[in-house]
Amino acid sequence: MQFEIPVNYSEINHKIEGANASMTCYLLAAPEEIPAQMEKPMVLVCPGGGYAYRSARESEPIAMHLLAAGFHVAIVNYSVAPHRFPTSALELAWCIREVRRHAAEWHVKPDSISVMGFSAGGHLACTLGTIWHDPLFTDALGGDAEEWKPNAQVLCYPVITMGEFTHEGSRENLLGENPDEGMATELSFENRVRHYTVPTFIWHTVEDGSVPVENSLQYARKLRKHGISFEMHLYEVGGHGLATCDERSATWPGHIQPDDANWIDMAVRFLRRHVK
Repeated sequence: MQFEIPVNYSEINHKIEGANASMTCYLLAAPEEIPAQMEKPMVLVCPGGGYAYRSARESEPIAMHLLAAGFHVAIVNYSVAPHRFPTSALELAWCIREVRRHAAEWHVKPDSISVMGFSAGGHLACTLGTIWHDPLFTDALGGDAEEWKPNAQVLCYPVITMGEFTHEGSRENLLGENPDEGMATELSFENRVRHYTVPTFIWHTVEDGSVPVENSLQYARKLRKHGISFEMHLYEVGGHGLATCDERSATWPGHIQPDDANWIDMAVRFLRRHVK
């Protein structure tokens, strides 16, 4: 896999007024001599960490690859435990709306804004990708739900369910030690897929011992049932939390899985089809 770090970009830390959230934005320069490339799509990245922390491994290394592929990137610095649902979901919605409000200033295509989430960050991204229309958001944020609707989502070894195949740590950090079963069902997003769910790219490893692959399989089955455009890749080998699958994000040898590393290039191609 070829990789080049782009040199012509700026990094800004953007605090969202009125919310306990911020974004670390990586914005590619607007080339005035190439007017067709002035505006670019943007990906908001939600790192994993079981809703207990935000993994650095799934932050800047991912941003650098997406920048090299021609996307603006924002790392979403969302709240984790002891904050519970819906805090982080509202923060992500606010971030997407904020990007659209700054689209002209940041040279972002306002109808080409995607979310990408890893593990528990996948659950967070999937919240907006699946139930962006829910009154929860309009009641809290006001305005039109289209303001925070992502145009596509990329889910990387995601936590999807709060049921049988859940990641227990993510469930407890998001909902508390003894969550209401009705809420757990509502936040099991295999139950919430409908015609308004956004186009979805999913990847997972069959060997994942932390977040079982059934999370992705169940969600993909419902995407298929409801006619949602999706692409899914299952890899035979590799555990959880692979990020870029190479030395850029590895903290132990098991994170280096060259046979899985093409996921990000395929995700980029998927995004280019859906967020032109």
